[in-house]
Amino acid sequence: MKPKQIFEIALGVITSVGGFLEIGSIATAAQAGAMFGFQLLWPIALGTLCLIFLIEMSGRLAAVSHHPLPAAVRERFGFNYFVMPLLAETVIDLFVLASEIGGVCLGLQLLTGVQFFYWALPVAVLIWALLWRGTFSIIEYGVSVLGLTTIVFIAAAAKTHPPLQMIGAGFLPTLPGSHKAQYWFLAVSIIGATISPYLLNFYSSGAVEDKWTEKDLVPNRLTAGLGMSFGGTISMAVLIAAAMILHSRGISIDSYEQIAMEVTVPLGMWGYRIFAVALIIACFGAALELSLDIAYVYAQGFGWRWSEDLRPAEASRFTLVYTMFIFAACLLIAFGADPLKLTLFAMAATALILPLIVFPFLIVMNDKRYLRNHTNSPLTNVIVCFVILLAAAMAIVTIPLEIFGGH
Repeated sequence: MKPKQIFEIALGVITSVGGFLEIGSIATAAQAGAMFGFQLLWPIALGTLCLIFLIEMSGRLAAVSHHPLPAAVRERFGFNYFVMPLLAETVIDLFVLASEIGGVCLGLQLLTGVQFFYWALPVAVLIWALLWRGTFSIIEYGVSVLGLTTIVFIAAAAKTHPPLQMIGAGFLPTLPGSHKAQYWFLAVSIIGATISPYLLNFYSSGAVEDKWTEKDLVPNRLTAGLGMSFGGTISMAVLIAAAMILHSRGISIDSYEQIAMEVTVPLGMWGYRIFAVALIIACFGAALELSLDIAYVYAQGFGWRWSEDLRPAEASRFTLVYTMFIFAACLLIAFGADPLKLTLFAMAATALILPLIVFPFLIVMNDKRYLRNHTNSPLTNVIVCFVILLAAAMAIVTIPLEIFGGH
């Protein structure tokens, strides 16, 4: 493998971490650790394993067919089908984007003491300006590299000296003695936060932007495997630190300020400041990717010209979509929506639309017109079928879990 490819893989792994760990992963993992100790490590591991296969597939689709996932689904199934996941993603992505903007605002509140809702509009303007003036490389690499500040969670978890036996037991599903509805609601939310449809769309669209070919299939596999595994490890560290710091003290999480304790207690005030910075960077990067993702989906679905590397005037409708979404999402935060409750709701609701995304994805990945001799292996098909069944089961139970467990 050439040094250039090794460098691109390393950069891709870092970028994958930036995309993986955002407000949904942090909030759900921290809530799970605070309430149930190590018992909910298994949905993080399961979701990460599924995501590795799905991300590899989306990159392979782009490299071989030069189609991003939304465009392939639109072409293969027609607009009448495409409009269903489009509408579902529109609603869910709006809530998730609002959550990410809220996460940035809360990080700024932790650093400055100024209430989070005052930051909503300035943050939205900054996100929009960077998309308006920036290029795809700046979005993909520049902000994501800064996302390595989230390693602070690994340092905090290690500093608490968690018992390895209890960590190992957390990878085996076990029911708690009480709060079973909340347990399953958090399990659903964790998987929804991990297997986010926007990651698949953004990854495949980015591969097309970067002009991937079949020569990039091996780097794609390594990037998907190492990047998602690294991101999953940090998410597990968030849960472990919460279990050791919050669960051991009987503290439940009602606000993001309490999540900061799992870093502040083992690392002191520097940990607190790094946590705030990590929250800002992780959520800001995810907000950029989400804004681009929804613009990609609309542009590819309707056949508009699209690319972050084009000037706004050259892709005006593409630009208009992310502009409208950014400012619509920021209004939810500006009017005082609780970012933590909004995040947990958005992550659980994401589970509802997974079957609409994953099922057509599986059909496309077995179509030789798109993949030629790079269609899915039987093992990959089995794993993706499992994801579909898992997503369907989650979709059935998410609403009652939201009612009975997601207070």
